[in-house]
Amino acid sequence: MTNAIARRAVKRGAGRPLAHRPKLFVVSAPSGSGKTTLCERLLASVPSIERSVSVTTRTPRRGEVNGRDYHFVSRQEFQRRRQRGEFLEWARVFGEQYGTLRRAVERDLRSGRDVLLSIDVQGAAQVRRRFHDSVLIFILPPSTTALRRRLVARGLDTLEAIQRRLSVARHEIGQIALFDYVIVNDQLDAALDQFRSIVVAERARITSGPRRIR
Repeated sequence: MTNAIARRAVKRGAGRPLAHRPKLFVVSAPSGSGKTTLCERLLASVPSIERSVSVTTRTPRRGEVNGRDYHFVSRQEFQRRRQRGEFLEWARVFGEQYGTLRRAVERDLRSGRDVLLSIDVQGAAQVRRRFHDSVLIFILPPSTTALRRRLVARGLDTLEAIQRRLSVARHEIGQIALFDYVIVNDQLDAALDQFRSIVVAERARITSGPRRIR
């Protein structure tokens, strides 16, 4: 009966066909907000969503694997790829360059899978201009104090670098109006529940007209 109702709704013009249309989910956050952990847990718990592996000029951190965490390339190689138009978006972040491979994203969307991009605010704005119906999600720390504490605890940066990251974080938070959803990552499990709820709701969306570009 459910399928029959759905077919009648489509015939009556109640919306687009109720088959799943692949979604492009874009996640941005200040450094230290827990974006990477949230994305990893989402991918482990939600089926049919593919993580886009970014290209970067920065050196690998301990435990990172080329091709799994990032595609690590030289500055010269990044520049060649950029000039060939291989990137859906690219940006400079803390002196290094990051980019999303257009062909990989388009391939996964064509295969019927949703795609998850974990990129900075500059890149999110570029993606929104190219994919008007992309879903933009911003991860917030509970406070600036908590963010600083997390940055210190992870032990990856000097105090000077942490201050620079906090300054950039304030600028990124000021761009929050670009995004469709905000998740405050105070309690990881609660934040993950919100994240999954957004994905489920967007997959059930009937209309998918262009969103307003701010």
